[in-house]
Amino acid sequence: MRRLAFTSLQVRDLEKSKQFYTEKLGFECSEMKNPQAVIFKFGKGEAGFAIREPLENLNNKALGSGVSLWFEIEEKIEDLQTRFSEKSVVILGEIMNTPFGKALHVKDPDGYKLTFIEPNENG
Repeated sequence: MRRLAFTSLQVRDLEKSKQFYTEKLGFECSEMKNPQAVIFKFGKGEAGFAIREPLENLNNKALGSGVSLWFEIEEKIEDLQTRFSEKSVVILGEIMNTPFGKALHVKDPDGYKLTFIEPNENG
């Protein structure tokens, strides 16, 4: 295996999730169109990310359990935490130091855990 190429999360309400990811977290929608999904912008050589309508019936199924996606940020993690707090994003705990840098965990409307990381200076 060489690299992760694309990730998509199945969500119960595509419009609600789109609003959360764009308005609260600051993701930008890609120009790629798919009527069953929202694809977010990503850079060349980076893994793509999307949210999509379910591929199967999700009734009575827990979403997000055991899943955590990590997104590297370019700003200070404290500034991101403040912005998320102001937008009523569910923050899971405090900023924590990891071997990779400072991390902040949040939860999306379907229970997926998203980790934002300010990488260490040395990479």
